[in-house]
Amino acid sequence: MKRLLEWWTGTSLVLRILGGLVIGAVLGLTVPQWTGIGILGNVFVSALKAIAPVLVMLLVAASIAKAHGGLGDRFRTVITLYLVSTFVAAVIAVVGSFLFPVTIRLQGVTEGGNAAPGGLADVFTTLLTNMVMNPVQALASANYIGILFWAIIMGLALKMLASEGTVKVISDLADVVSQVVKWIIQFAPFGILGLVFSSVSESGLEIFVDYGKLILVLVGCMVFTSAVVNPFIAWLHLRKNPYPLYWKCLKKSGFNAFFTRSSAANIPINMELCEELGLDEEFYSVSIPLGCTVNMNGAAVTITVLSLAVAHTLGIEVSFASALFLSLIATLGACGASGVAGGSLLLVPMACSFFGIGNDIAMQAVAVGFIIGVVQDSVETALNSSGDVFFTAVAEFFDRKKKKA
Repeated sequence: MKRLLEWWTGTSLVLRILGGLVIGAVLGLTVPQWTGIGILGNVFVSALKAIAPVLVMLLVAASIAKAHGGLGDRFRTVITLYLVSTFVAAVIAVVGSFLFPVTIRLQGVTEGGNAAPGGLADVFTTLLTNMVMNPVQALASANYIGILFWAIIMGLALKMLASEGTVKVISDLADVVSQVVKWIIQFAPFGILGLVFSSVSESGLEIFVDYGKLILVLVGCMVFTSAVVNPFIAWLHLRKNPYPLYWKCLKKSGFNAFFTRSSAANIPINMELCEELGLDEEFYSVSIPLGCTVNMNGAAVTITVLSLAVAHTLGIEVSFASALFLSLIATLGACGASGVAGGSLLLVPMACSFFGIGNDIAMQAVAVGFIIGVVQDSVETALNSSGDVFFTAVAEFFDRKKKKA
C-alpha cells in the first residue's frame, strides 16, 4: 500500500489526469450502462464546491492582511504593469469569447434558464445586494461577490488592528485550506474519469469537439495577450522594440513553466534570468515572487472564458457594461487565485455568480476546466511566469530611463 501511495504521488498529475480521461472515455463507449462510475465525478465536483468558498475567503483576507506598503517607484511601476496587463488579458478574453462564442455541455440546465443581467442600474443593484449579504450566508450559498467583499473588509481590518500573531493564524488557516484543496486535486484523475465517462456515455466522442473549441479560444486569447498585448505595454514604457526581451523571457522562463505548471517552482529560473539581464537583485528578489501573486494574465483569461462559456450555454445575453465588470472581477479573482492548485478554475463560480448563475452549474464548468487543464494550465503558467520576469525587466529599464532623463 505504501509503495502504491508513493507511486501515485510521485507520478505527474498531468499523466494521471490523462490516464483518467482515456479510461473514462473507453468505459463510456464500451460499458455505458455502468452508471455508477459517474459517481466519482459527482463526488469530486461536490468536494471542490464545498471547499472553494472557504478558500476564497481566507486567501483574500490573508493576502490583504499581510500586504506591505512603502514600495518605491520601481515597485509601483511593476505592480501597475502586472495589474494592467491582467485586466487587459481579461478584456481580450471577453472579446475572444464574443467573436468565437463557445458552449459546453452542462447537466440539469436548459437554454435561457437563467435571467440575464438587466440594465446598468440593475447590475449595480444586484451587485450591491450580493456584496452585503450576511458573510456566513454568503459562504453557505457560495455567493462569491459577498465572499470577496467581506474578505476584503476583514483583510483591511486585520491589517489595521490585528497583532502579528493573529495575522499569522489567518495566514496559516489559508495555507491549511490550500493544502486541503491540493489533497482533493490529487483525486482529480478519478473525478475526471467519472466526468468523462458520464459525458461520453451520454453524448459520445463528439463531447471532445466542444472541449477542443474551448481550448482554442483559451489558448488563442493567452497567446495574443503574451505575444501582442504585453510587448505593446512594454513599448509604451520603453519606446523601443520589446521583442528581443520578450523572446528571451519566453524561451528561458515560459518554456520551463509550460512543463512544470508552477509559477512558484519557476521562481529560481526567473531569478537567474533577472541576474543575466543585469537587473537589481534587491528589486527582482521581491518583484518576482510578487508577480506570482499579482501578474495572473492566464488566470484572468481562464476565469473570463469559462464563465462566458457558461453564459453562452444558458443563452444569457451579456451587455458591454456587464462584460467590463466581468473583466474587473476576473482581474481581482485572478490575483486571489495565485499559488493554489487549480486556483483560476476555483474562481470561475465567483465570476459566474455575477450573471446570476448558480454554484451547481458553475462547478460543472470547473470540472470541464480540469479536463482541459492539461493544455490550459500549462499555457496559463507559461504566460504568467514569463510575464513576471518580462515586466520586472521593463520596470527596471523604465526606472533607469527616467533617471537618465
